[in-house]
Amino acid sequence: MDRKVAVITGASRGMGAALVGAYREIGYRVIATARMIAPSDDPDILTIAGDIAERDTAERTISEGMAQFGRIDTLVNNAGIFIAKPFTQYTEADYATVLAVNMAGFFHITQCALGEMEKRQTGHVVQITTTLAERASSSVPAGLAALTKGGLNAATRSLAIEYAGRGIRVNAVSPGIIRTPMHAPETYAALDRMHPIGHMGDIADIVGAVLYLENAPFVTGEILHVDGGQSAGG
Repeated sequence: MDRKVAVITGASRGMGAALVGAYREIGYRVIATARMIAPSDDPDILTIAGDIAERDTAERTISEGMAQFGRIDTLVNNAGIFIAKPFTQYTEADYATVLAVNMAGFFHITQCALGEMEKRQTGHVVQITTTLAERASSSVPAGLAALTKGGLNAATRSLAIEYAGRGIRVNAVSPGIIRTPMHAPETYAALDRMHPIGHMGDIADIVGAVLYLENAPFVTGEILHVDGGQSAGG
């Protein structure tokens, strides 16, 4: 009961899986949720399989986590969908899918987690957003990302002020393009050139930013850009 507990969404692979490992390394117990996620052999990792867009998944994640670990200290809203298309080519299915994961998924799990954090008057919520929500690129049409992740940036600031007096911090990490399996190797050179610093970021860059915010008790309402200079210009 005296060990901190982090909830991580989109935790089955890529950045989410790396965040699970990073929080375990600093001694946290972890509640890891994703649409498809296998049980863990680590007794300090509880896995919850389910669609983050559904209220039931959020409620099960928090209630089962509380039953097993007794507390919720941190929520990392990592789950997200990105579809790059010209705006007029988005389908109704694209729109529904992106809003369901990026917005409804954030709403349900954050509401449930904050309810538990309020009881203890302490906690931390972190969103993973994108610099494209604030600085558009002619190379990457990202209207739905701007709509949803930009909304999460705004919600981050709003919730930071709403909950500051209750001991709960709310922040976001805003990445540039991160080298993950979703990008084909033949695209790397072009993606590197989109960053003033000259290369894409790595998953470790985002994990490090989240852990910085985790250990920065005087920081709240921050949108931390980890984007190789994209947000500054270039």
